[in-house]
Amino acid sequence: MRSINLFAMSTLSASLLVLSGQSFAHEDHHAMSMSEPQTQPAEDIPMDHSQHQKMSAAPQVVVEEKPVQPVQQAHSNLDDLDQDHKLDHQFDHKVDHAAHLKEHGGQIYQQTTLESKWLRNDNGQGALKSKLETRIGTDENKIFIKVHADKAESQQAEYDAKLLYSRNVADFWDVQAGLRYRNDPNREVDQDQVDAVLGLHGMAPYFFETDAYVYIGQDRQVSFNLETERDLLLTQKLIIQPYLDISIVLSDDSNYAKKTGLNSVQVGLETRYEINKKVMPFMDVAYGYNKGVQETAWQKSSSSENEWSYGAGIRFKF
Repeated sequence: MRSINLFAMSTLSASLLVLSGQSFAHEDHHAMSMSEPQTQPAEDIPMDHSQHQKMSAAPQVVVEEKPVQPVQQAHSNLDDLDQDHKLDHQFDHKVDHAAHLKEHGGQIYQQTTLESKWLRNDNGQGALKSKLETRIGTDENKIFIKVHADKAESQQAEYDAKLLYSRNVADFWDVQAGLRYRNDPNREVDQDQVDAVLGLHGMAPYFFETDAYVYIGQDRQVSFNLETERDLLLTQKLIIQPYLDISIVLSDDSNYAKKTGLNSVQVGLETRYEINKKVMPFMDVAYGYNKGVQETAWQKSSSSENEWSYGAGIRFKF
């Protein structure tokens, strides 16, 4: 009996467990069904076509196409640009060249020196010597005008004027060419003469300012003249200047012919005081040699002479 009761109770318990599992499974399925979103069918949702109509009615942007330039016109424009570039380059080059010349000696300048001195020799004879020199131009091209006047006592003044073109050919050196006019009123004939001039003007080594000229005139007059001088500063204002003047006669068949060879030499020492760069008084002492003249129909032959001379003068620069 007890076995029957136990079997009945076991069977009842198993049935209750099965029923409980089925109940829990049904509740879970119902919960999942409630959590899923409900969607309507596509045919039930009304569509709004107004936005589509507005987009279709929007104005269309028209892009205007520019015509392509012909090849010849393009080449013409390039040629014009190239020509403008060349003109601009030439203009810039001219401006730069002008500025370069102005900065490095291309400007025009002028300088004039006026000098006059009175000299007396060993015999007590005096002479007034005057000199005017002016130059105008650039560092490369200049015009020189040189005038000398010598008047000895009891004689008329002799004049010597040169007009020279000067061209720079090297550092500190110019080649000069031109004409020389001479006038000697003490002569009976051939008072006026004109000579061709060719020479050098510049700065020799050790700062010797040098003029070397060859003169060619009528009646086979050919001569060479060399003048050189150098400044030595004792102070900023007191300056001594040794100088040398040599004249060589190569040939002379004129009516007042000079003896050929070394015809004259003068070596001197000038001492000047520069009040300023425009006014400079000075004293001069020199030793000279003169070979003399030949005998012709218009003059007698003379022998060589040596003499000392001394004097004073003044120089202006402006």
